Amino acid sequence: MSEQVDIDHLRRWIGTEEAADDMLTPGLASRFSATLGLPAQEYRTGVAAPRLIHFCLAQPIVPTSTLAEDGHPARGGFLPPVPLPNRMWAGSDIIFAGDLIVGEEVRRVSRISDVAVKPGRTGTLCFVTVDHRITGASGGSINDRQTIVYREATSAPARPAETAPAGSTVQSIDPQPTLLFRYSALTFNAHRIHYDHPYATEVEGYPGLVVHGPLQATLLLHLAASEQGGRAPDGFTFKSVSPLYSNEALCLHAEPRTGDRMDLWSARPNGPFAMQAQARWT
Repeated sequence: MSEQVDIDHLRRWIGTEEAADDMLTPGLASRFSATLGLPAQEYRTGVAAPRLIHFCLAQPIVPTSTLAEDGHPARGGFLPPVPLPNRMWAGSDIIFAGDLIVGEEVRRVSRISDVAVKPGRTGTLCFVTVDHRITGASGGSINDRQTIVYREATSAPARPAETAPAGSTVQSIDPQPTLLFRYSALTFNAHRIHYDHPYATEVEGYPGLVVHGPLQATLLLHLAASEQGGRAPDGFTFKSVSPLYSNEALCLHAEPRTGDRMDLWSARPNGPFAMQAQARWT
């Protein structure tokens, strides 16, 4: 374990909370749908919003002048000041209780629930678990347990060698830079690995722009809903396994629903798992 990570100090952030409010406007719902290529629909006030749009709501608003070199907000504040330089969204476990509604006010309350340090293949890893509760004025709510991983400054993480299997359903998407840019804008995410090619390749050592984990998760969730005649899942879990880049195709895979569950994953053609996910219905 690296001595540069003072876990006792970082664990003082456990229990820290912050809250933020936002409006789920028809414009946001329409831009979200258009960016992801969801079925055409008029998102007027009063209709259910598409699932995982909460990734776009009540995001931290910080001045551009205070962003770190990688585009993230400076360390400290709500999140603990982990000294490891590279940060990524490792996964989430999400439970939906009703829908968020277009046109309503939404509140997000976030709480640090755990901080842990573990050794990894590329050095020290620090995992920060954040519990988000998102509620709409009409009563719909979402519980999203998010895991953020920080790692040491190394070259891009190595990909697993094994090829992911093909699902019963396979959908191919071209993750063009325009898609990544629009998703970054929707989520107010300035992390430069998603839109700044020189930074992603020359500073962080990736072979191209990195496809957002939550973007892949959102595409997989809506594939699951499509496979069930449009019925969105009541629960959704995903974890990032290896990176995907904008210079290669993004393949979404799904297996038939078994009982109340459906397994899904993303991968490049003939490549390893990029993200593994499971949709659940009650």
